[in-house]
Amino acid sequence: MSFRKFLRGFSLGLIFTLLSITLTNLNFPLGSQVLNIAAVQAKEVSTEALVQAGKQYYQAGKFAEAVAKWQQAQQIYNSQGDALNQSAVLSNLALAYQQLGKIEPANQTIENSLNLLNNLDSLPAKSLQAAALNIQGSLLLSQGKTQQALDIWVNAGKNYQKVDNNVGYIRSLINQSQALKALGLYPRAKATLEQVNQSLQKQPPSLIKAASLLNFGDTLRLMGDLKTSEKVLQQSLAIAEKLDSQRDIAAALLSLGNNARDRESPEEAFKYYQRAIIASTSPINKVQVQLNQLRLLIDMQKWQQANALIPQIETLIESLPPSRTAVYTKVNFVQSLEKIKENNRGNDYLAKLLAKAIREAKTIGDSRAESYAVGYLGEVYEKTGQLSEAQKLTEKALVLAQTSNANDIAYRWQWQLGRLLKKQNHTEKAISAYSEAVNTLSTIRNDLVSSNVNIQFSFRESVEPVYRELVSLLLQPDKTENKSVKQTAQTNQNNLKKARQVIESLQLAELDNYFREACLTNSPTQIDKIDPQAAVIYPIILADRLEVVLSLPNQTLRHYSSQIPQSELETIIKKMRRSLRRTSLKKERFAIAQKLYDLLIKPAETELQSNDIKTLAFVLDGSMKNLPMAALYDGQQYLIEKYNLALTPGLQLFATRPLENKDLKLLVAGLSESRQGFTPLPGVKTEINQIKSKISSQVLFNQEFTTKAIEKKIGNTPFPVVHLATHGQFSSSAKDTFVLTWDNRVNVKQLGELLQKRDTNSNNPIELLVLSACQTAQGDKRAALGLAGVAVRSGARSTLASLWAVDDNSTSAFMVEFYKQLAQSNISKAEALRQAQISLIKQKRFKHPFYWAPFVLVGNWL
Repeated sequence: MSFRKFLRGFSLGLIFTLLSITLTNLNFPLGSQVLNIAAVQAKEVSTEALVQAGKQYYQAGKFAEAVAKWQQAQQIYNSQGDALNQSAVLSNLALAYQQLGKIEPANQTIENSLNLLNNLDSLPAKSLQAAALNIQGSLLLSQGKTQQALDIWVNAGKNYQKVDNNVGYIRSLINQSQALKALGLYPRAKATLEQVNQSLQKQPPSLIKAASLLNFGDTLRLMGDLKTSEKVLQQSLAIAEKLDSQRDIAAALLSLGNNARDRESPEEAFKYYQRAIIASTSPINKVQVQLNQLRLLIDMQKWQQANALIPQIETLIESLPPSRTAVYTKVNFVQSLEKIKENNRGNDYLAKLLAKAIREAKTIGDSRAESYAVGYLGEVYEKTGQLSEAQKLTEKALVLAQTSNANDIAYRWQWQLGRLLKKQNHTEKAISAYSEAVNTLSTIRNDLVSSNVNIQFSFRESVEPVYRELVSLLLQPDKTENKSVKQTAQTNQNNLKKARQVIESLQLAELDNYFREACLTNSPTQIDKIDPQAAVIYPIILADRLEVVLSLPNQTLRHYSSQIPQSELETIIKKMRRSLRRTSLKKERFAIAQKLYDLLIKPAETELQSNDIKTLAFVLDGSMKNLPMAALYDGQQYLIEKYNLALTPGLQLFATRPLENKDLKLLVAGLSESRQGFTPLPGVKTEINQIKSKISSQVLFNQEFTTKAIEKKIGNTPFPVVHLATHGQFSSSAKDTFVLTWDNRVNVKQLGELLQKRDTNSNNPIELLVLSACQTAQGDKRAALGLAGVAVRSGARSTLASLWAVDDNSTSAFMVEFYKQLAQSNISKAEALRQAQISLIKQKRFKHPFYWAPFVLVGNWL
């Protein structure tokens, strides 16, 4: 998880942790109400006044004054032997000490409160014990002891249930959701908050209801459900405004600003942040909002406004007491300052600010926060060229992260260490550090799989480069001297194997990030065990060159490289995609298609021929995923005229058995009429009728093609092939990847659930999913990731789809020929696809690649 995403998520969590404890404070309010329970006499009113004065000071942010009042009250209760009220005041004192950054006194005070309560067996004591546990959980979370905080809050919930205090129990559940989010356990946090909101649904407006909705909305945002998140956050804001709670108003506005930013509505986000700043009642809340606003201004390149905001943030940061949030705030500020143009704060200022953050992290005993501050200080030294000092700091940060079991930040320092070692020409050590970073990322993923949880990575900034930079190191020319030819060859082969493994891991990590959950996998299978006449081609786009790894059956790996900058290659890819429009000129089309052929295929031509290769399976990288490999041109022929072609996100993701039962039975569903604003598809009716006339099919057409109807058919009948002739879109975002039914727009996750309704132990999985009218989202460089997502999520062994919307007539002709070929006993799916595409090439009206090239086969090609 990136620091930026972690901070944005965690800071909200911490804000609410304090709010929830404050709510506990207000409802007891830990002094006055307990005094009433204890039937305190009139002579003790002065003590109650001290408690109330402390509460007012606390709410005004005057924590030292609150401590003074509560200490006086505590001493009086102690002298009177009133353990119950003494423990209540001690709990409040712990909160005030926490706000002042006095963590040890806070820990000791809450421990003293709990010790007093352990000796009491009354109902009020049990209820107060639960409240004290809530506060202890808050202290633990602020010190980075997240699992301990969760355990404490679970116990608090049990105690509340024992005394039949439903409101307190709800508070404990909300607090638990904060710990779950801090641990990355978003589905569990979501389920917990759904339980809370269901129980509060019919209750009148209250602060706890506003707080619960705030947390639920923020959890939904972190999980990517931005539309529902916005709706829930607006509900929280409405309640907070009705109750005139400025603190809750500010928190809701901050979350709404973050939601708008994630929706790529920067102007709307800025307005929310501005309102949140006005509503904020504490320095820590205000500075967190301002830091988010500063990041937004930087993204919008509004440098003048950004520079004007800096002095305000500096003043607030100086006043913050030590806490995890204060440490992260300083690191966040440093990151922003590094990105601001014409900022007069030099590296010395950044280093001093981080050094202060390190001291504060040590003061509160938070190794995780210290690791962040030390690691980013190392990054500052890296950028100023002080590599030796940067390395020492990075190694220290890594030890701190590992001793804190913080793998989500340990990988960052392993990556940073790799960069530093590379810059010092320690290639083997750099490879080792990068490899550890990739292994750590894999460990995070494995933990997620076993825990059934989601995590949100800032993938493009903080994860993907780790893989690519490692591959770049592994495949760079061997410059080591004094090695025999045999040793060099062996080293290169080991590096090639590792590079292939890393690229497979990157493809898998992309899908994890796409779905925001770990994908199920099989073990990688050797190519010769899948198909002795198939080769796998791995193009790898690096900043300074294009690398291609070639895997042949029963052969050592090969690789070839082209010294072409990524920007130039991206231009070529863009030109080829444009050249496949119906109106493109033949000369332009052939020239650009041949240029890519020369980069990807030509260096391997001889080996492909000598090994009698019939099928090429591509593990495509980056924006290449949007290109149909079938349209590559060697000067005489298209690639599809020479080889069967298939795409795969990785050999570990799909079952490899061929389609055994050639007695094809199809479930065909299609829409020809306009639905939900999409244009009609008149050719769909012809397509379905022609397929039905050739192959045994059950059809759901127009009104019959509802989500429930297809779900029922899938569940009841083992169709080996499911054919959907309907509008659909592939996108780099899972929520924007969908197919259209008569009554719904089914996104990729829902489609997967729908198609996998069949018994998972069934011996009749979906062999082939066909999507005949889908297209990749325009202007989305990574849109084809959605196609890979559908292929993986659907549970089908293979998926046939189109990269763009194709002419109705050519689609009908293509599909009929494809199924005709597939029905033959000795024809693989990839061969059936090839023959269907060639049949269109031979027809004058469909000869242009626009008509036949977009059809691609993803997954098992046998």
